[in-house]
Amino acid sequence: MRQKPGLNDRKIRLKSVNAHITCLLCKGYLIDATTITECLHTFCKSCIVRHLKDHNSCPKCHLVIHQSHPLNYISHDRTMQDIVYKLVPNLQEIEKRQEEEYYQKLGLPHPKSTSMSDEKENELTDRVTSRNCDDKTDQDYHRSDEQVSVSLEVSHDGQLRPLKRRYIRCSVQTTITHLKKFIALKLYRDMSRFKDVEILCNEELLGKDHTLKFICMTRWRNKDIPLQLHYRPRIEL
Repeated sequence: MRQKPGLNDRKIRLKSVNAHITCLLCKGYLIDATTITECLHTFCKSCIVRHLKDHNSCPKCHLVIHQSHPLNYISHDRTMQDIVYKLVPNLQEIEKRQEEEYYQKLGLPHPKSTSMSDEKENELTDRVTSRNCDDKTDQDYHRSDEQVSVSLEVSHDGQLRPLKRRYIRCSVQTTITHLKKFIALKLYRDMSRFKDVEILCNEELLGKDHTLKFICMTRWRNKDIPLQLHYRPRIEL
């Protein structure tokens, strides 16, 4: 009897995921994937840096990242880049070769050392990560950050339903905007509705750029964990 193919045998056409692994700005596959921390949209590093020199908003959703320093709110997305390289055959090798040809043509040394094999480079990166090296250029910032436990409680007005899992643990660098998007995704299944949610601590409305570290230091000092935050629908004044 012929067996049905298992989940591991399922093949997916690359074009079906292209929209998720290409850069909106250059229309090519993501290279040096870089994510805007305020809206979580991802672009090639060179593309988004070039864009933010003249603009302060996301080129996809047009959210204002920061009025004066938008470049401080982008972060290298190693996970996304690894996914792209695994999905697109030979992309990493082609990109590496093109970089080498470019710098050779200009007569400049390649900024990334080519004398080290990929295997040794990965081994060294793992070693550096395990030691919690202060230089976090090639590390995942959020996984190595100090963590904080948070309880997300629905406000007493009862207009929104409680989350099934109200306890979360995340980086102290997480902002209120990130939490609002998380709540919007859980309640409305639509992250773009994050502006419909407000978050409070000790009945005080919190600003969108406040980090959990800042809140713990200023609103929750010397109190028991977890940090208790309440959410409610946005109130129009």
